[in-house]
Amino acid sequence: MRAEIAFDASGVTLRGWLYRPEQTVPPPLVVMAHGYSAVKEMGLDDYAEVFCAAGLAVLVYDQRNLGASDGWPRQEIDPVAQRRDYSHAITYAQSLAGVDTQRIGVWGTSFTGGLVIVAAAVDRRIKCVVAQVPSLNALANLDICNTPAGISALYETIDKERKSLAAGNPPTLIPVCSDDPSQPETSPGRRSWAYFNHFVAAGRAVWPGTFTTGSLELRLAYDALAFIERVAPTPLLMIVATEDDITPTRIALAAYERACEPKRLLLIAGHHYRPYLEDFAQSSRAACDWFVAHLSNHAETAALGESA
Repeated sequence: MRAEIAFDASGVTLRGWLYRPEQTVPPPLVVMAHGYSAVKEMGLDDYAEVFCAAGLAVLVYDQRNLGASDGWPRQEIDPVAQRRDYSHAITYAQSLAGVDTQRIGVWGTSFTGGLVIVAAAVDRRIKCVVAQVPSLNALANLDICNTPAGISALYETIDKERKSLAAGNPPTLIPVCSDDPSQPETSPGRRSWAYFNHFVAAGRAVWPGTFTTGSLELRLAYDALAFIERVAPTPLLMIVATEDDITPTRIALAAYERACEPKRLLLIAGHHYRPYLEDFAQSSRAACDWFVAHLSNHAETAALGESA
């Protein structure tokens, strides 16, 4: 059911898995990549198995510079390059035999939840979108989730790294999150640590737990909100956690109001990681049903148009 794959993305080899359902009719295909710093072994196989069991082919890959994929600097997270890589993955998928290349959907979560919104707005090969707990605007997140002192310290860190790189030093690495005992267990950092290390402790994933300091500057230009009205007429499902303090709920809900039909909102009670863990069955089923319904509808609409 699952095979390892590799494909070119503007000179960088990206690696992942291809799931194929057991059926004779070429199936629709869903392209998936994980959120900020995460690798595919951190639960994307669970989602892919649900989708595949419903008759969908699934292409899962690690982001450039992360996991099994190539790219340098290692652990650098570039939202513009990552958005383009969704399109590279679709181009690769269209070269595969036995897949319906006119019925392609994309799934993203957290950081990539915003990227799939941008991808759908600029790449009309995409026929269906699921954005789970999406990160939508870096500056808006910064204002909500940080103190003025914290924001000032961030810009100082970015400027220090610029000078270091200009002096010829290698990129510095900083922790993605921390299990800081001085913070409440419900703090964003400790919740993130618990999520990532859930997979590491189980032996399912290898995760360095770092990213380049330069990624902080690249992230500041991240803005999926500017594209939200342009996703339509591609169907959009947004899965939003009601108490999300990592990709703030109020930003996601405001974005959903701006999105045009066809669209659907699924609210999951709780924090950012509830859809991945405790409410995985609900989030995966909703995404699966959305893909099946709308990719099938696309095929039926195309057939009706041809017969007319």
